[in-house]
Amino acid sequence: MKNLRKKFELFCLRNRDKGIPNLMLYIVIGTAIVYLFSVMSGNAVLYNILCFDRASILRGQIWRLFTYPLTYNAGNILLTAVVLFCYYSLGRSMENIWGTLRFNLYYLTGMVMMDVYCMIFGGRASVTYLNLSLFLSYATLFPDANFLLFFIIPIRAWIFALIDLAMVLLSLITDPFPYNLFSVISLANYFLFFGKDVLNVIPMSWRVKVASLFQRSPRKPKAKVIPFDAGSHQASNASAKAPYTHRCTICGRTDVTNPELEFRYCSKCKGYYCYCQDHINNHTHIQ
Repeated sequence: MKNLRKKFELFCLRNRDKGIPNLMLYIVIGTAIVYLFSVMSGNAVLYNILCFDRASILRGQIWRLFTYPLTYNAGNILLTAVVLFCYYSLGRSMENIWGTLRFNLYYLTGMVMMDVYCMIFGGRASVTYLNLSLFLSYATLFPDANFLLFFIIPIRAWIFALIDLAMVLLSLITDPFPYNLFSVISLANYFLFFGKDVLNVIPMSWRVKVASLFQRSPRKPKAKVIPFDAGSHQASNASAKAPYTHRCTICGRTDVTNPELEFRYCSKCKGYYCYCQDHINNHTHIQ
């Protein structure tokens, strides 16, 4: 999977200028025209012609598969204008970062996945969740970017992203099937293009704390046993284990059991070997 993703990213990089440039500009202008026409005419004729409708698509009106993103309506003209401007800014920023081709594929993938799901299970494709994937992609790349709530309160992009994801999870529980999966399907392009990078919307400090909860405590390394020549350290080991200072290697007598004896170390033996006065000159040298 990693190799496939790398090949895809390399392909998009080599062909970054191919596709439809300024795609979000055309979508925003088209949406504004449909909205203004509906408001000024007082009817929803143009909206009904462009919106997603499975029955109409099956009768041959296949343009509805691609024109439903132009049917966005935020409720009033001011809010609609603000939202459309935000979507244009986000889309333009994403296109500058990714390139024209990758951004086109990103938006087109979300549309196609929503089309396929709605054609199978029914319902109307929602452009709201499709545009939400655009915001999540921007928040993933720039989690620390600030957005002004009510044009006054600065809020980080990752906070909005987590709120949006929480609302998606809530819709999975509260909405009936198949409508509860609309949000997930429309965000499938987001998870497909970003993969594990979606975790970037979560602050690093949070991820470290969560990882520490599931991290196993490191095992203590076993003590490494280094073999030593027992004969070369006989005197020091003997003094550590027994209450004497000197012990004859031949007879085993010590300065404690036989305090009248004298003890010497042989300079010709290989190591530190101690002998009493009876064996210092009467022993086979250890080599």
